[in-house]
Amino acid sequence: MNSQTTHRASLIVRDGTSISYAMTGASRHRRVALIHSLALDGEFWRPVADILSKDAAVLTIDCRGHGASGTPPGPYSVEQFADDLADVLDGIGWPTAAIAGASMGGCVAISFAAQYPSRTTGLGLFDTTAWYGANAPKQWEQRAERGVADGMASLVEFQKTRWFGDAFRAEHADVVERTIATFVKTDPKAYAETCRMMGAFDLRAKLGALRMPTRVAVGEQDQATPIAMARAIHEGIPGATLNVIPGGRHLTPLECPLRIADEIQMLLEKVNA
Repeated sequence: MNSQTTHRASLIVRDGTSISYAMTGASRHRRVALIHSLALDGEFWRPVADILSKDAAVLTIDCRGHGASGTPPGPYSVEQFADDLADVLDGIGWPTAAIAGASMGGCVAISFAAQYPSRTTGLGLFDTTAWYGANAPKQWEQRAERGVADGMASLVEFQKTRWFGDAFRAEHADVVERTIATFVKTDPKAYAETCRMMGAFDLRAKLGALRMPTRVAVGEQDQATPIAMARAIHEGIPGATLNVIPGGRHLTPLECPLRIADEIQMLLEKVNA
């Protein structure tokens, strides 16, 4: 986000954890809060936020255990991450906003919409899922243990081929390297607790009660949250739309920010001025 127009700050949420956030764009009725992917931070959304901030106020946060936010001991939960966002919204004086998230951020966005439906004017869910499946606790525990035992750098080769397609990695090495740099700085213990959170949550039963405008998008080549997971969200939320992004992999807000910004702008168009 443009440093000349971005306000960065932090606040203490209900359990005493410091949550770092950034705001950019004009304070208008068009407001959107963006939640990042696992082991990244609010800067993940910079390409999209730069586009959206021309017409809307944009909030990005560093989830607990990530970026400049506090790293309290676990366990963590998606409900707790959603409460953190609610507390930040209270702190900046936003009664409502469109909520959008990618990957882990999408899981948190679903939880926020379920917990705070009257505060959610629209929901953008990108490269995400409502449930990782019956084997998820074991699979995520393995990643958690590896991050602690071998360090975050040990996971980079696995991650970057899931994050980005082959052509994107070759053509946008700067984006790949920035993403890796953020990933390896993540506190391993906080990463492990977040991995356990990802293995444990199941929001499928919450989908049917969501009534806000919802747009779901997923990369055609997404291996982490495949099209079937996006389709399950689409089918579960009444009136949701689903778009499959040709050639996209798992971090479409970085791979194709214009496309994701368009999805969010279509949500914002539905908000009454």
